[in-house]
Amino acid sequence: MSHIMRTVEKKVLSVEQAEGKGARVRRSIGRKELRHLDPFLLLDEFIIRRPGGFPEHPHRGFETVTYLTKGSIRHEDSQGNACTIHKGDLQWLTNGKGVIHSEMPATDGEAHGLQLWVNLPAAKKMIEPAYQGLSASQIPTASVVGTTVKVIAGESMGISSPVRTHTPTYYLIFEMDPGSKFTQYLPEDWNAFIYILAGTIGIGDYDDLVESEAHHTLVLSKGVAVRILNIGIEKAHFVLIAGQPIGEPVVQQGPFVMNTQGEIKQAIKDFYPR
Repeated sequence: MSHIMRTVEKKVLSVEQAEGKGARVRRSIGRKELRHLDPFLLLDEFIIRRPGGFPEHPHRGFETVTYLTKGSIRHEDSQGNACTIHKGDLQWLTNGKGVIHSEMPATDGEAHGLQLWVNLPAAKKMIEPAYQGLSASQIPTASVVGTTVKVIAGESMGISSPVRTHTPTYYLIFEMDPGSKFTQYLPEDWNAFIYILAGTIGIGDYDDLVESEAHHTLVLSKGVAVRILNIGIEKAHFVLIAGQPIGEPVVQQGPFVMNTQGEIKQAIKDFYPR
């Protein structure tokens, strides 16, 4: 086994844009500079407040992962799932053959969080939808000196998540004190990136450090581990996400992600019958 440390291959700043009904998002994956990062299709850092949000809309062919960092949102879907998710809570929605859902603010003030779209392989695109929800207290959490990790999917610091993923995925949320450092091991051939919510971090060796601050996505090279340092004066808050590439054609139209244009046409016909 090689011991290649991952480095930063690409750095993308997420610029705020309008989305949904009166919502603001900073999109990283899904922008023209970073269209896809197999198996990931989209990452939005979102801010919504009443009366705005994400009213009823369909999805097919992938999974949506929502993590809330502030406020509360109400999730309702066509499978009969209805719940309010609060700061620190997570929902992992396998859309499969199709779900119609809405995500709207549940309280006054801002709701802020991240939504990730994880592709499904062709063999699983039309599976039955499924919903997994974890409250903040149910998310496995561990700490070493100066670094705390929440394990949404995958494993870190000897702990792993109960979340079942159809596409093998790591989803780790880190908080690091100023001056602290941490090395995270990852499957060597998976695609991986870091998205910074707050603070300033450095990736790599001390003599070859790539620095970055909030709202940047750092696409990492292949390798068995990534070394992260908090080089700022405030706590750093970021996500490290990695996934096993699927290696299949991606045909996307709005809320549908399939393998062929014909499957997209069928999805539109199924959800928007004339």
